[in-house]
Amino acid sequence: MQWLFLSIAIISEVMATSALKSSNGFTRLWPSLVVVAGYAAAFFFLSLTLRTIPVGIAYAIWSGAGIVLITLIAWLVLGQALDGPAIVGLALIVAGVIVLNVFSKSAIH
Repeated sequence: MQWLFLSIAIISEVMATSALKSSNGFTRLWPSLVVVAGYAAAFFFLSLTLRTIPVGIAYAIWSGAGIVLITLIAWLVLGQALDGPAIVGLALIVAGVIVLNVFSKSAIH
């Protein structure tokens, strides 16, 4: 269940962050509600994850996956350009999450 909770936390955070720009500084109601609800759900499910996964590992996966997903949404939906260094940086984040999960004895499997 911890991986399901972590996945829900990641998806909730990505939805909230994606709506943040549309909230226009929290001046637009519906996007602002999506932001607040998304972050509330993200932190709730992250807290459930922390019952069994160490905080450093869970946070690394949560934030790393969130960064990659938000960047992909910005690229695909908002037309944000990604140059070579940005792609290399994202690849390093993904590699770091993989190393934590595959090779670290700190992660719970």
